[in-house]
Amino acid sequence: MAQFDLKTFNAEVFGKYLERVPRVRQNRLLEAGILRTRNALRSMLSDQAGGNYITVPLLGLIDGEPLNYDGATDLTAATSRTYTQSMVVVGRMKAWEEKDFSADITGEDFMDNVAKQVADYWDEVDQNTLLSILKGVFSMTGDGAQTFVDLHTYDVSAQAEPNVGATTLNSAIQRAAGANKGIFRAVVCHSAVSTNLENLAAVEYLKQTDAQGVTRDLGLASWNGRLLLIDDGVPVENGYYACEQDAPGALKVVADGTSPSGAQVQLSTVKAADFYPADVAADAYVQPGARYVSYVLGAGAFDFCDCGAKIANEMWRDPKSAGGMETLITRQRKLFAPRGISFTKSSMASLSPTAQELETGANWELVHDGQTQKGYVDHRAIPIARILSRG
Repeated sequence: MAQFDLKTFNAEVFGKYLERVPRVRQNRLLEAGILRTRNALRSMLSDQAGGNYITVPLLGLIDGEPLNYDGATDLTAATSRTYTQSMVVVGRMKAWEEKDFSADITGEDFMDNVAKQVADYWDEVDQNTLLSILKGVFSMTGDGAQTFVDLHTYDVSAQAEPNVGATTLNSAIQRAAGANKGIFRAVVCHSAVSTNLENLAAVEYLKQTDAQGVTRDLGLASWNGRLLLIDDGVPVENGYYACEQDAPGALKVVADGTSPSGAQVQLSTVKAADFYPADVAADAYVQPGARYVSYVLGAGAFDFCDCGAKIANEMWRDPKSAGGMETLITRQRKLFAPRGISFTKSSMASLSPTAQELETGANWELVHDGQTQKGYVDHRAIPIARILSRG
């Protein structure tokens, strides 16, 4: 009997089974300790906006200059700020179907094979959701948000030494958080970036000595005291760098409407790339290249809640089509909220944001107090930063 035969399918048992299946993919963002589980958010959802969008209050810190106590100066009291943060639930679903006939002629239980991969599939979906959110957060503009994006981005890709080095991380987190840089705990980077660090001997691999005195490599690395996680799923952007005419691979930018020939590229083509020089114009010279995005994150950088679906997993049988087939259907609703940053849903077409909507900067803003003259949370308290490099 197939392990997930329709007659014996139990959604609760299947859910527990998914948690036991070994993960083999490198979804490092999920392993970085950046998610702070807040199950209480689930109960709050039913009271606001149909259960997909909530706004929660945040208490601010007291501040202000002390008054002079001299027996003559009147005392005036100040009040603390309160802020609100808005969060959205991301709903996703997927189904897989297998024909009875396939099992008849091969003897293989293909649906069982599908079921064994579901947990890993959803891990990858969750990491992609986090990457979409991070892209949207770093696409924010406007008051407060622009300060965050500028100071929490450390771009060495256009510098004389465009690759990461031994001091890059320390400089990046100081730029983002100043004396509060201790909030950052882990770096998730591409293997090309980690390889450069290894070649510079800037990475230290953690070891453990057991009771018998045998020292073993734990397979974990640290960079400037932060856990270094390697995952080629992090973004690699393709675009253009400014360069001199005689630089290797240099292309001359020509105006739109002009047919490029030889070592030339149209201005519109350059501006359609992931990145390009801010002042690019016709007659300039550019060099195509890649830019690696490394994320630096702190513990609890995201609030997380598995909000659940009415029926998360189920099997459905169609006895007529193609001689009979079984379909495994899975659904999930999860909330990922970056600390200190609100989802505005200003550009969201349905009750669950798409990946593209999560990547839209207009859908995100720095948490503020809601006043006419907005007071924003201190960006130095947000444990999210990025490093841009050529490797």
